[in-house]
Amino acid sequence: MSACHPDDEFHPPLDDDPYRTETAWFTFTVPERRLSGQFYPFFLPNLGVFAGAAYFWNDQGDQWWNCLYAKNFWHLPIPAAPLSDIQLPNGLSLRCREAQRCYELDYLDPDGNDEIEVHLRFTAIAQPHYLGKGHLDQPGRYEGSIRLRGESFKVDSYGFRDRSWGKRSQFGPGMVPKGAAYGGYTYGTASARHAFHCISGDRGAGCLGYHGYLIEDGVWSPLAEARREVLARAPATGYPTEVRITGRDQLGRPLLAEGRCLNQLGVPLNPNMLSINCLTDWQINGVQAYGEDHENWTPAAARDFFRRYLQLRSP
Repeated sequence: MSACHPDDEFHPPLDDDPYRTETAWFTFTVPERRLSGQFYPFFLPNLGVFAGAAYFWNDQGDQWWNCLYAKNFWHLPIPAAPLSDIQLPNGLSLRCREAQRCYELDYLDPDGNDEIEVHLRFTAIAQPHYLGKGHLDQPGRYEGSIRLRGESFKVDSYGFRDRSWGKRSQFGPGMVPKGAAYGGYTYGTASARHAFHCISGDRGAGCLGYHGYLIEDGVWSPLAEARREVLARAPATGYPTEVRITGRDQLGRPLLAEGRCLNQLGVPLNPNMLSINCLTDWQINGVQAYGEDHENWTPAAARDFFRRYLQLRSP
């Protein structure tokens, strides 16, 4: 294993605030089977505990209780090990094989049953894209295998990872401090030459992008502006089924990404964020690609929107 980057490791907390948080999110798909999976460790280093989420779903089942697999443990002890080579008590092992580029992920159900076994390698196709001093996003290719509910799946497709470190309070009107109550996390990757990513938030003027990139003909550029729009929703749940991202990058090139959601899963990824995760079939400036669209809400904002959308009566 080569020496890892400081941002592949835990960061020394700047103070004793109990809401200092580190995350290490990995998301992957088997598009031809409409299968999605993700691991989301959520560390609170000043408290010495973490949450360990593992979710797997397809187009049959859109809640934690009817999807293919869902476990999210809270208040587990953080092992005394570097993040770059760690075995977590929720069943996930993470190893950095090359600084900010290559990672190995292994997962076995911590309850010892035979329901799931995962062995994956993530290899980046672009450098990390930093948002401020405490967050990065990176596209890459996943290769390996998933054995789930008695069936084996080969994984060889593009996916994503991100890392965050800083304060992440469970209180307040936004999903993160000073953040919006509603937003999107969206990406699509056709190849190392054609891809996009957009993080967006709604502060009253629509869901506007504030971080992301466009890769076109192999040339990478940050986004200068973007907008996420939901064109259609599932009548029974209100979950997105058609999404559009429009904008331009800092080189002046336009972005038009039109997506059709192939599955949906609504889960609370942390106590102040409900995330609706959708494997998405994209057309990115006319190039077909797969990726994901995540619609993110605070619990209060989600209750308000979905109760109105589904026309649920109040007491």
